[in-house]
Amino acid sequence: MTPPTTGHAVSLRGLTKVFGGQTVVDALDLDVDSGEFFSLLGPSGCGKTTTLRMIAGFSDPTAGQVLVGGEDVTSTPPHRRDVNTVFQSYALFEHLDVRRNVGFGLRRKGIDKGEIDQRVGEMLELVELGDRVRDRPAQLSGGQRQRVALARALINRPKVLLLDEPLAALDLKLRHAMQAELKSIQREVGITFLFVTHDQDEALSMSDRVAIMNGGVIEQCGTPEDVYENPTSVFAAGFIGTSNLMPGVYASGTVAVTSDLRIPVPGHTTSVDGDQVSVAIRPEKIWMSDFTPAMVQTPGTIVSTSYHGATTQYLVSVGTGITLTVLEQNLPRMRADDRWNAGDRVEIGWLPEHAVVLR
Repeated sequence: MTPPTTGHAVSLRGLTKVFGGQTVVDALDLDVDSGEFFSLLGPSGCGKTTTLRMIAGFSDPTAGQVLVGGEDVTSTPPHRRDVNTVFQSYALFEHLDVRRNVGFGLRRKGIDKGEIDQRVGEMLELVELGDRVRDRPAQLSGGQRQRVALARALINRPKVLLLDEPLAALDLKLRHAMQAELKSIQREVGITFLFVTHDQDEALSMSDRVAIMNGGVIEQCGTPEDVYENPTSVFAAGFIGTSNLMPGVYASGTVAVTSDLRIPVPGHTTSVDGDQVSVAIRPEKIWMSDFTPAMVQTPGTIVSTSYHGATTQYLVSVGTGITLTVLEQNLPRMRADDRWNAGDRVEIGWLPEHAVVLR
């Protein structure tokens, strides 16, 4: 097995987990850099939580290695690994107040009381709960309980903090607030965060890098911008955000989607004539006015409209069985009658470089 490169907080080498004859995690190779906010993103059952549990030591791998800070911890019990975990359920001690919940791990280590008090105070200031030290978990909101769980994990100063869908139980507004807060805390403490989520927006907005998991393997790994703008598989294009996916046949720098619709894909060189491929175009990359000469244009008919406040979503039929999603900004002072309606004939267009070919 290839040894990890210096500077990696977590390295996985051939990590595999088999349950009842089914391979849940399949020979995973991954490096997470020190100080990085890294997300494992994927649908339920893709293997992301199982991977996290093997890193934490709560589940033994069938094969492969887990390394933390360059040290092989595959056979090391959980309490001896330099990682801590924050769960979706918070797992707080209901009979202890905030101060004693946060300091629990330090007390078990036999740390001096004076140092415990100092570090607990620092952590509670960091998560903005310095005025709630005497409260018990039942007296706190969901967001406050999550911040207590975060402080309790961070106070041990682990090399890596593992977060298993920690915001999933929060309502939408609070979840967005906690996303910004988590990222801010991670930058301040400088600890590596390995974050598991099924929420695409959450992963894109918080992460330095994202690994998209599907069927126990990593489909794509890169920066949020890279995985969104340059998907490398049909699954990645469809799972991250919304994509218009059009199957067709590659021929001489174009993809024939229908007899009337050929999409130019200049610069694409990995396919050969006759290959079955798909073209992906993001809804916000498609225009319905103000076209430039460089754009690919095609006529269509509005099938339906959906108003979303800042944007309006249109479904546009451009041929038999081909309906594209188009997302347009609602500009200032735009009136309702400025938008298109179902049945309207329209022209749509996009720049050729915004059409991504996938095999």
